[in-house]
Amino acid sequence: MDSWTGNLLLLFVGCIAGLLNVIAGGGSFLTLPILIFLGLPATIANGTNRLAILLQNIGAVWGFSRHRIVNWNSLLWAALPACLGSVFGTWMSLMITDRTFQRTLAFLMIAMTILSLWKPTYQQHSAEEIIKRRGLLLAASFFLVGVYGGFIQAGVGFLILAVISLSGLDLVRGNAVKVLCILCFTAVSLSIFTIQGMVRLYPGPILGIGTVIGGQIGVKLTIRKGHKWIRGFVTMAVFFFAIKLWLQS
Repeated sequence: MDSWTGNLLLLFVGCIAGLLNVIAGGGSFLTLPILIFLGLPATIANGTNRLAILLQNIGAVWGFSRHRIVNWNSLLWAALPACLGSVFGTWMSLMITDRTFQRTLAFLMIAMTILSLWKPTYQQHSAEEIIKRRGLLLAASFFLVGVYGGFIQAGVGFLILAVISLSGLDLVRGNAVKVLCILCFTAVSLSIFTIQGMVRLYPGPILGIGTVIGGQIGVKLTIRKGHKWIRGFVTMAVFFFAIKLWLQS
C-alpha cells in the first residue's frame, strides 16, 4: 500500500471512528486494527491511537460546549477519578507483549460489542441529584473506566454510557460528559505513552484530522438523532476486525 493510499485510508477510517466515538463508542476498534495492519507494532499502535482520540475529543467538547450541553462539574466526579485510573491502566498496557495485546484486543472487541447491544433506560436527573445520591459510586466506577481506558481505550465509550445510564443522565448530556472525561484521561495516558516512546507522529495527526471531522458530525447527529441507526454497522465492523486480529496474532 503506497503512502497516498494509506493516508486516505487513515483519513476515512478516522472520520468513521470519530463519528462512532461521539455517538456511542467503539471507534478505536476500527483505528487500532488499521494502524496494526499498516505496520505499527500493537503496543505502539495503542499509544499512537491516543493522539487521534485526543484531537477528536477536543473538537467534540468544543462542539458540545457551543450548544451549552457540557457539564463542567463532571470534571470532579467523572474526569478526575478516570485520570487516576488511566495511570494504572497505561502502566499495565506497557507491560504486555504485542501478541498478548492483539489477542486481548480481539477478545475485548467482541465483549464490548455485546455490551453495546444493551439498551439502557435513561431517566432525567439533574447533576446535583446525581452527585447527592450516587457520587461515591460514580467516582469509583469512573476510576475503573479510567483503568480500562488507559489500558486499551477501545470500547471505553460503551463503558461510560453504561455508567451514565446508572447515573440518570439522558443520552445527549451523557455523551457530553463522556467526551469530556475521555479528553482528560486520554491526555494523561498519551503523556505516559509519549514519554515511553510509544507514539509515532506520522500516522497520528492524519488519523486525528479524520477523527475531528467525524467527531463534529457525531456531535450534530447526537443532538439531532441519537445513535440507534448506526448500531448495526458498528456490530458488523467490530466482529470482522476482531476475527481478523485473532487469526493474525
